[in-house]
Amino acid sequence: MSYEKLFTPGKIGNVEIKNRVVMTSMGVDVAEPNGKVGDRWMEYYSARSKGEVGLIISGITRVNESSGVGLPLQVSMARDKNIESLRRGVEMLHKNGTKYFVQLHHAGRQNEAILGMTWGLMQLPERFIPNYWDYSLPLARKLMEYYTKLEEYPKLFELQKYVMLPTVSASKVPLDPTRTGLPPSRVHKLNILEIKLLQKQFIDAAVRCKEAGVDGVELHGSHGYLIQQFLSPHTNRRHDCYGGSLENRMRFVLEIIEGIRKKCGSDFPVIVRLTIDEFYDTVGEPGKGITIDEGIQIAKRFEEAGVDALDLSVGGYETPNHTVEPMDIPVGWRAPYVRAIKEAVKIPVIAVGVIRDPDQAEKLLEDGVQDFIGLARPLLADPEWAKKAKEDRPDEIQRCIGCLACFQTLFENAFKFEPAECALNPKCCRELEFNENTLPKDGDGRKVIVIGAGPAGLTAARELAERGFKVVVLEKEKCPGGQLNAANKPPHKEKMDWAINDLETRAKKAGAEILYEQDVTEASLKRRKPYAVVVATGGASGVPRKIPGADKKTVMTGADALKNELKLEDKDIVVVGTGLTGLETAEYFMAQGNRITMVEMQDKIGPGLYAQHYFDLYPKLYEGGVLFMASSKLTEIGDGFVVVETKNGGKVKPKADYVFFATGVRSVNDLVEVAKKVCPKVYAVGDANKVGTIRHATGSALRTTAEIH
Repeated sequence: MSYEKLFTPGKIGNVEIKNRVVMTSMGVDVAEPNGKVGDRWMEYYSARSKGEVGLIISGITRVNESSGVGLPLQVSMARDKNIESLRRGVEMLHKNGTKYFVQLHHAGRQNEAILGMTWGLMQLPERFIPNYWDYSLPLARKLMEYYTKLEEYPKLFELQKYVMLPTVSASKVPLDPTRTGLPPSRVHKLNILEIKLLQKQFIDAAVRCKEAGVDGVELHGSHGYLIQQFLSPHTNRRHDCYGGSLENRMRFVLEIIEGIRKKCGSDFPVIVRLTIDEFYDTVGEPGKGITIDEGIQIAKRFEEAGVDALDLSVGGYETPNHTVEPMDIPVGWRAPYVRAIKEAVKIPVIAVGVIRDPDQAEKLLEDGVQDFIGLARPLLADPEWAKKAKEDRPDEIQRCIGCLACFQTLFENAFKFEPAECALNPKCCRELEFNENTLPKDGDGRKVIVIGAGPAGLTAARELAERGFKVVVLEKEKCPGGQLNAANKPPHKEKMDWAINDLETRAKKAGAEILYEQDVTEASLKRRKPYAVVVATGGASGVPRKIPGADKKTVMTGADALKNELKLEDKDIVVVGTGLTGLETAEYFMAQGNRITMVEMQDKIGPGLYAQHYFDLYPKLYEGGVLFMASSKLTEIGDGFVVVETKNGGKVKPKADYVFFATGVRSVNDLVEVAKKVCPKVYAVGDANKVGTIRHATGSALRTTAEIH
């Protein structure tokens, strides 16, 4: 397929873009601590630019060094001294034929108050102390480590909002921490003088961008950030000229646009990222905030104000699973909302919306739903998405599966001053570390045996094959995927199949040979005469046999039940453990019409679970009648019942026709010692080395295979 529409040039304002592929803004933390563009930023964006992206819109870029610090390693356009470093980055992108817009951002009430409180202060000594950040970053990491541990102490966690500086917003409306997973904070309502100062900071930042050679700017009026806080009737409860009517609520951003036009000229494109529906109806509050009808009116008003394009999105931090969709949200679900805006305005419309493959993108353009295809997470998973589409190689694209690892690690790693990660592309944001120098093509046809065709094994196979090793993958099962063949069984988890298929396809395209139903022994390895062996035999969950009754045929692990696609109906089922596997096991059997009880030893359901996974799964299970028993321990399995000991020492006996354990995974690495008898170069990767998630498996495979020379 030629993807004619996708690779037709387009224009935003007077800027011509070579195709309709737009990398929309994502904060991934790849800049320097002082807000400058450095080598990591250059390599990260260069990979996407060389991958044929037509327009890149930067990650969130701050305009203010105190209340506006959104991430510790974001670009800052709040100072003149950062102009030159950005200019070098823009020149690099232009050489690759990619246009570049900077997204100007202020998080408002959604900021982590500790960043605003400390980051401005930390930057003061930089001008006086040589190599300042070499000394201060380790200290900052240690301080942030202590801060993140506050969550373990609820009273201290609550107290911290009183010792931090308040966040700022249009009105004094705090975030609901039960919906966001963020710590509680105080909110300061901006006064008129503060509003004028912030507007000037946005305008001055735009001027700096133009001086750096940037092609245009985007104002971030989406995802619940400051500009949206002025636009939304939920967060803007002012009674002055910046609140009340829609015209007043739009005044804050319209005056910024007017100021940018005066300072930068009418030929400098200004676009707006706009939330067209906050989707509060999905959390039981219909009519709250911006709904699609008002979203259309806002879009029209921006067009009247001379905005050059609209970059459409939805939601905010209080409705996060519509802003950053988890795996179970269907592809293209936003199209009706995008079309409603497209039909109301004449300016170009950019939009994301779980767009995962070029065929889908081409159809959206053909149907006139939008003018440009917005890709965010897909370009983390595969920076060459557009290049592979252009060269008619769509089957080689590593599709984003919506696992949310990127957003989970963005928040977790921010406090370690490290960038985000992608589960399926371990090189993401680490292009500086993993390049042709660290991954030389030095295989010279030497044979490497990879045992196991799960995510770690397939990643290792691809990386080694691309370096010129002769790679043979030996898999004991009939198909690839490893533990993903259990993870793809719960309702709406079909995208997990993409991960399996794409990893296998890319390994084969790189030159790896994959053999199935293989029984690996010392003798079989000797016959193959490997130069090195990579053991990627994964992990296995188990049933604690010390529990009386655990040997019954109706007792097994949740993973085994899912992998074997066990079918049950009208049964009483007990699931032990409420991590991700436990909750998905419960969802799987609930969908078949069973009664579910979940037993959790910890004091809360989903301990350690990323907030968005919790917000996705827990409400469904609760509404489906699942009984949750936290602070409880299963002590015995009887005939048709289990014995559960509660926190206060009491005992209850829920009905149980089947019991499924989802209480942990152990490494399966017996073949490491077997392989060592055959050759000295033996490496364990993924769960065979250390139990973790998909991103841990692929990351382990990349780091380990980089050591094979």
